[in-house]
Amino acid sequence: MTTRQPVLRLRAGRAARRPDSLAVEEPLMVRVGGEAVTLTMRTPGHDFDLIAGWLVSEGSVAVPGDIVTMRMCKDEDNTVEVSLAPAAVPPRPRAFATSSACGVCGADSIEAVRTAMRWPVAGDDTQSDVGILSGLPDLLRSEQKLFDRTGGLHAAGLFTATGQPLVVREDVGRHNAVDKVVGSALRAGLLPLRGHVLQVSGRASFELVHKAAAAGIPVMAAVSAPSSLAVELAEDCGITLLGFVRGGGMNVYTHQERVRVGPIPRQRELT
Repeated sequence: MTTRQPVLRLRAGRAARRPDSLAVEEPLMVRVGGEAVTLTMRTPGHDFDLIAGWLVSEGSVAVPGDIVTMRMCKDEDNTVEVSLAPAAVPPRPRAFATSSACGVCGADSIEAVRTAMRWPVAGDDTQSDVGILSGLPDLLRSEQKLFDRTGGLHAAGLFTATGQPLVVREDVGRHNAVDKVVGSALRAGLLPLRGHVLQVSGRASFELVHKAAAAGIPVMAAVSAPSSLAVELAEDCGITLLGFVRGGGMNVYTHQERVRVGPIPRQRELT
């Protein structure tokens, strides 16, 4: 998951040569029923979780039994062969590679992405205290072991509404980290993820909200900003979307009813 690279380190007017740790980025080919369906760039590790989560977001699988087998191909490096149950919906093959920065490339339309959502979350009455939610980035960061070594990985974590961590995954791609979390939950038989919170280390993009909705997650929190399309999708799907969750504060963009707050002091009006 990491590799060493010699670098010239320049600091405070001094130069030194030293090895540096880098996050590995390699391609992963996914074959379903013998047909290549996608080629994605990822950080090796938890590859089966990654594929399972991707299949959830594609609307192909919903329960562990939908995936009959997953195995690494012996004659092809970085290739996984997947066999789906007859009841599962085979994913639409991608005509090109998916980068580590984009999780919905190749979708015919936003509407096509929305139709892949199996579990409505609008009726999920989960609530969480603002103090718990504001502490999730620190909990996530404490589990980022590879980031400590490389400084170059995104992370996603699944938490209960009371702040208990269930699974944390890291990857060079934001959407890969989320897929690995969702895939782990699928393989453990936990979907839909009602009553849970998804915390991500970066911004909240459209594809990440889509993946949260596909897994039935009612609350998604990001350290950085959401995009306008992410907010629109979260509003439509009934997801509580939080941004700028850091320093004890946050912005609540949609479905504020799930965030429990104490009395908020009235701000003095500027004169």
